[in-house]
Amino acid sequence: MPTFIVLSTLTDDGAETLVKNPERIKEVNQELEQDFGVKVVAQYAVLGPYDFVNIVEAPDAVAVARAMLHLSARGSVKTTTLEAIPVADLIARLK
Repeated sequence: MPTFIVLSTLTDDGAETLVKNPERIKEVNQELEQDFGVKVVAQYAVLGPYDFVNIVEAPDAVAVARAMLHLSARGSVKTTTLEAIPVADLIARLK
């Protein structure tokens, strides 16, 4: 299954939600999988310009784009999504 890296930044509303209900992170992860077929494989809170780095698997880029648009429409997070290419695949295609 294709892998994607999602960099996310909380809005003020999103930060307020997490302070009040930290478990919301897990709830959103479940929603992503149930509603959009996007599985969170790993997730890290980070310091710097982003608040979270998420490694997700999805059937294709359209599934991830759809899920991220729905999340962004809630007004609690902004995302940047990168498609991850396994190095072995890249090497094979370069030969």
